[in-house]
Amino acid sequence: MPPDPDSGEQDGLGLLCVNCGWGVARLFVQYSPGNIRLMKCDNCKAVADPYIECEFMIIFIDLILHKTRAYRHLLYNMLHAKTSDIKGILLKSSLMFLILDAFRVSLVMKGDNSWDLLTSNMAFTRTCIKVLLDVLFGNFIFISVLWLAVRLLLKLKYDESRYKEIMLAILVSSYFKIFLLAMMIWEFPSSVVFIVDIFVLSSNTVAFSVITQLRTSTCIALFFTAHAAKFLASRWLQTVL
Repeated sequence: MPPDPDSGEQDGLGLLCVNCGWGVARLFVQYSPGNIRLMKCDNCKAVADPYIECEFMIIFIDLILHKTRAYRHLLYNMLHAKTSDIKGILLKSSLMFLILDAFRVSLVMKGDNSWDLLTSNMAFTRTCIKVLLDVLFGNFIFISVLWLAVRLLLKLKYDESRYKEIMLAILVSSYFKIFLLAMMIWEFPSSVVFIVDIFVLSSNTVAFSVITQLRTSTCIALFFTAHAAKFLASRWLQTVL
């Protein structure tokens, strides 16, 4: 359902002006294939979403630079066209998130020389189980902290669509984990894993701020707490297993 252009900044996945966050009815008018006119925002009078005419690489660079405009384009205007398939997007994003997180845990364990102790199939199986439990338990703690904070800060009652939108924002803003795959090709110190974690935290913060309209300082504190809880939970699990 298209947003009300007079309703101001939206709470859900609706069309927005990437500059001021004001709701817009449409982003462009298409006269013929390849011939479009970008619409202007009624609030700030600027082009509502200039990213429509940009290559994906330009958008990706602006996401890396943590530009709020790029995150508004991604979370509202780009995903808006696929809201009917948000469950499919969530499923694929969650699967990729868990796979990359499992790879991250395996890199941390490699740095701790955990893989060097594998002398049998039994030991290999046990280590794989540890990685799986670490990923599942750590992310359970991470999501639990976020959900609790969302309910307290936004005073949300159970709203499945709203929670899906917030969850999608968290998953897609964790794209920095992809850079860990470079460690399969080139040799990097294990500290790179924690540098990537810092970028994931900052990206999560920007995306969460955009999707909830909370203050940046509040989002930083929230995600620092959630990531710290996940780290401590993972460390505790490693000592127990």
